[in-house]
Amino acid sequence: MGIEVNGKTYETDEEGYLTNLGEWNEDVAAAIAVEEKIDMTQNHWEVVNFLREYYNEYQIAPAVRVLTKAIGKKLGPEKASNSYLYELFPYGPAKQACKIAGLPKPTGCV
Repeated sequence: MGIEVNGKTYETDEEGYLTNLGEWNEDVAAAIAVEEKIDMTQNHWEVVNFLREYYNEYQIAPAVRVLTKAIGKKLGPEKASNSYLYELFPYGPAKQACKIAGLPKPTGCV
């Protein structure tokens, strides 16, 4: 399986997650977002970029509970809620945002 962006095919697993994290770029993220029916705004990019930084530091994608706490510390308390994250990523903030960020599916996500 894969996703085609600018004439190049990027390998994905059966659920649409990139298999090679090093191939991620913003164009790939935007293409995945379109498949996920997400209209990327500055707020979406904040979460995606936050997830990538978190993953680079800890080598793991955070579960939603950890994500909301960490985002609150970095981006402000008004963004530290499940409802805010679900507004951005209705099919599951950790799951959907990680997919767009080119990260593996977070542990604990079904």
